[in-house]
Amino acid sequence: MEDEVDRLVSAWRRERPDLDVEPLEVLSRVSRLARHLDRARRLAFAEHELEPWEFDVLTALRRAGAPYQLSPGQLLTQTLVTSGTMTNRIDRLAKKGLVQREPDPSDRRGVLVRLTDEGRDRADEALAGLLEQERAILVELSRTQRRELADLLRQLTAPFDNTPG
Repeated sequence: MEDEVDRLVSAWRRERPDLDVEPLEVLSRVSRLARHLDRARRLAFAEHELEPWEFDVLTALRRAGAPYQLSPGQLLTQTLVTSGTMTNRIDRLAKKGLVQREPDPSDRRGVLVRLTDEGRDRADEALAGLLEQERAILVELSRTQRRELADLLRQLTAPFDNTPG
Protein backbone atom coordinates (compact mmCIF):
# COMPACT_ATOMS: atom_id res chain seq x y z
CA MET A 1 0.00 0.00 0.00
CA GLU A 2 1.47 3.34 -1.07
CA ASP A 3 0.83 6.55 0.87
CA GLU A 4 1.57 10.24 0.40
CA VAL A 5 4.96 9.92 2.09
CA ASP A 6 6.00 7.24 -0.41
CA ARG A 7 5.17 9.66 -3.23
CA LEU A 8 7.06 12.50 -1.50
CA VAL A 9 10.14 10.32 -0.92
CA SER A 10 10.06 9.03 -4.48
CA ALA A 11 9.95 12.59 -5.83
CA TRP A 12 12.90 13.66 -3.66
CA ARG A 13 14.92 10.62 -4.69
CA ARG A 14 14.28 11.51 -8.32
CA GLU A 15 15.04 15.22 -7.85
CA ARG A 16 17.89 14.93 -5.35
CA PRO A 17 19.56 11.53 -5.79
CA ASP A 18 22.58 12.96 -3.98
CA LEU A 19 20.66 13.10 -0.66
CA ASP A 20 19.73 10.26 1.66
CA VAL A 21 16.04 10.95 2.22
CA GLU A 22 15.42 7.84 4.35
CA PRO A 23 14.61 9.89 7.51
CA LEU A 24 11.58 11.27 5.66
CA GLU A 25 10.12 7.77 5.45
CA VAL A 26 9.79 7.65 9.23
CA LEU A 27 9.59 11.22 10.44
CA SER A 28 7.22 12.52 7.76
CA ARG A 29 4.83 9.78 8.79
CA VAL A 30 5.27 10.66 12.45
CA SER A 31 4.55 14.30 11.60
CA ARG A 32 1.44 13.42 9.60
CA LEU A 33 0.25 11.11 12.36
CA ALA A 34 0.80 13.88 14.92
CA ARG A 35 -1.50 16.17 12.92
CA HIS A 36 -4.21 13.48 12.85
CA LEU A 37 -3.75 12.86 16.56
CA ASP A 38 -3.98 16.60 17.30
CA ARG A 39 -7.31 16.75 15.43
CA ALA A 40 -8.59 13.68 17.30
CA ARG A 41 -7.51 15.17 20.65
CA ARG A 42 -9.21 18.49 19.92
CA LEU A 43 -12.41 16.69 18.92
CA ALA A 44 -12.41 14.51 22.04
CA PHE A 45 -11.78 17.51 24.31
CA ALA A 46 -14.30 19.78 22.57
CA GLU A 47 -17.00 17.17 23.18
CA HIS A 48 -16.36 17.80 26.89
CA GLU A 49 -15.94 21.56 26.54
CA LEU A 50 -12.21 21.44 27.25
CA GLU A 51 -9.20 22.94 25.52
CA PRO A 52 -6.12 20.73 25.17
CA TRP A 53 -4.24 22.73 27.82
CA GLU A 54 -7.19 22.36 30.21
CA PHE A 55 -7.14 18.60 29.71
CA ASP A 56 -3.38 18.55 30.37
CA VAL A 57 -3.71 20.36 33.72
CA LEU A 58 -6.81 18.45 34.84
CA THR A 59 -5.31 15.07 34.00
CA ALA A 60 -2.03 15.93 35.72
CA LEU A 61 -4.08 16.49 38.88
CA ARG A 62 -6.17 13.36 38.25
CA ARG A 63 -3.07 11.18 37.83
CA ALA A 64 -1.75 12.47 41.15
CA GLY A 65 -4.35 10.32 42.90
CA ALA A 66 -6.62 11.28 45.79
CA PRO A 67 -6.90 14.02 46.96
CA TYR A 68 -6.01 15.07 43.36
CA GLN A 69 -3.83 18.02 44.22
CA LEU A 70 -0.41 19.34 43.27
CA SER A 71 1.59 22.46 43.88
CA PRO A 72 1.81 24.93 41.00
CA GLY A 73 5.49 23.96 40.69
CA GLN A 74 4.61 20.29 40.26
CA LEU A 75 2.07 21.26 37.59
CA LEU A 76 4.78 23.26 35.80
CA THR A 77 7.03 20.22 35.70
CA GLN A 78 4.29 17.99 34.30
CA THR A 79 2.91 20.40 31.71
CA LEU A 80 6.14 22.14 30.61
CA VAL A 81 4.87 25.73 30.73
CA THR A 82 6.15 28.87 32.45
CA SER A 83 5.01 29.92 35.90
CA GLY A 84 3.13 32.92 34.47
CA THR A 85 1.30 30.69 32.02
CA MET A 86 0.44 28.20 34.77
CA THR A 87 -0.91 30.95 37.06
CA ASN A 88 -3.17 32.11 34.23
CA ARG A 89 -4.32 28.56 33.54
CA ILE A 90 -5.09 27.86 37.18
CA ASP A 91 -7.06 31.12 37.37
CA ARG A 92 -9.12 30.19 34.31
CA LEU A 93 -9.79 26.64 35.51
CA ALA A 94 -10.77 27.93 38.97
CA LYS A 95 -13.19 30.41 37.38
CA LYS A 96 -14.83 27.45 35.58
CA GLY A 97 -15.09 25.52 38.87
CA LEU A 98 -12.77 22.74 37.69
CA VAL A 99 -9.99 23.37 40.23
CA GLN A 100 -9.63 25.25 43.50
CA ARG A 101 -6.67 26.72 45.32
CA GLU A 102 -6.07 25.66 48.90
CA PRO A 103 -3.41 26.65 51.42
CA ASP A 104 -0.48 24.24 51.53
CA PRO A 105 -0.41 22.84 55.08
CA SER A 106 3.34 22.18 54.80
CA ASP A 107 4.17 25.71 53.57
CA ARG A 108 2.21 28.67 54.94
CA ARG A 109 3.19 30.77 51.90
CA GLY A 110 2.33 28.07 49.35
CA VAL A 111 -0.86 26.87 47.74
CA LEU A 112 -2.04 23.57 46.36
CA VAL A 113 -4.26 23.21 43.32
CA ARG A 114 -6.99 20.66 43.87
CA LEU A 115 -9.28 19.08 41.31
CA THR A 116 -12.98 19.66 42.03
CA ASP A 117 -15.50 16.86 41.58
CA GLU A 118 -16.63 18.49 38.33
CA GLY A 119 -13.01 18.77 37.18
CA ARG A 120 -12.42 15.10 37.94
CA ASP A 121 -15.57 14.06 36.07
CA ARG A 122 -14.67 16.18 33.02
CA ALA A 123 -11.11 14.83 32.98
CA ASP A 124 -12.36 11.24 33.22
CA GLU A 125 -14.97 11.73 30.47
CA ALA A 126 -12.52 13.50 28.16
CA LEU A 127 -9.92 10.77 28.71
CA ALA A 128 -12.46 8.11 27.75
CA GLY A 129 -13.30 10.10 24.60
CA LEU A 130 -9.63 10.54 23.76
CA LEU A 131 -8.93 6.83 24.13
CA GLU A 132 -11.83 6.06 21.80
CA GLN A 133 -10.35 8.43 19.19
CA GLU A 134 -6.87 6.97 19.64
CA ARG A 135 -8.13 3.38 19.32
CA ALA A 136 -9.71 4.38 16.00
CA ILE A 137 -6.35 5.69 14.78
CA LEU A 138 -4.62 2.43 15.76
CA VAL A 139 -7.33 0.07 14.48
CA GLU A 140 -5.19 -1.17 11.56
CA LEU A 141 -2.48 -2.48 13.91
CA SER A 142 -2.60 -5.71 15.87
CA ARG A 143 -1.90 -5.68 19.60
CA THR A 144 1.62 -7.00 18.89
CA GLN A 145 2.24 -4.31 16.27
CA ARG A 146 1.05 -1.60 18.67
CA ARG A 147 3.46 -2.88 21.34
CA GLU A 148 6.33 -3.00 18.85
CA LEU A 149 5.57 0.52 17.62
CA ALA A 150 5.35 1.81 21.19
CA ASP A 151 8.76 0.27 21.96
CA LEU A 152 10.35 1.81 18.87
CA LEU A 153 8.85 5.24 19.54
CA ARG A 154 10.01 5.05 23.18
CA GLN A 155 13.52 4.41 21.92
CA LEU A 156 13.31 7.57 19.80
CA THR A 157 11.68 9.83 22.39
CA ALA A 158 13.50 8.76 25.56
CA PRO A 159 16.61 10.87 24.90
CA PHE A 160 14.42 13.98 24.56
CA ASP A 161 12.45 13.16 27.71
CA ASN A 162 15.65 12.77 29.70
CA THR A 163 17.27 16.01 28.53
CA PRO A 164 16.97 18.98 30.93
CA GLY A 165 15.32 22.11 29.59
